[in-house]
Amino acid sequence: MLRYFYENELVAINHEQPEDWEAAIWASGEGLKQKALITDQYIEDVIRDVHQYGPYIVIIPKVAMPHSSAESKGVLGTGIGLTIFPAPVSFQDDNPDKEAQLFFMLAAKNAEAHMNNIASLSEMLMEDGLVEDLLGVKTMADFEAVMEKYDQKESRD
Repeated sequence: MLRYFYENELVAINHEQPEDWEAAIWASGEGLKQKALITDQYIEDVIRDVHQYGPYIVIIPKVAMPHSSAESKGVLGTGIGLTIFPAPVSFQDDNPDKEAQLFFMLAAKNAEAHMNNIASLSEMLMEDGLVEDLLGVKTMADFEAVMEKYDQKESRD
């Protein structure tokens, strides 16, 4: 799946820290927006959902999966983008379990594609050491090295 992000130019390594989680969600939607997979409406829907339901998108400490429903009018296609920030972004004061530095923005045109994206992403994130390796990525060369490492692991498995 790392190769998917790379080959589809859906990896963003941000060197500026967003001022808050809303800015982080806007930044994490940029790649999908540039690929015409989502519009600003979708990003606004994600932010509205977090305000309404809490930080449900922080799936494990340091990892967020911003997404809204497949019915959002702002979804134009199906895809996942990865944005890496220099430091964790807090979604809840004084709760380090609700901080994220890796943002995997999901968009899907239908519920089945949405569930498939979530399953694929969850499977990838369970790979031992992957989250830690991605947290260390500062350049595209770093990302390429992590991608190669896990490509080799997959071919051995």
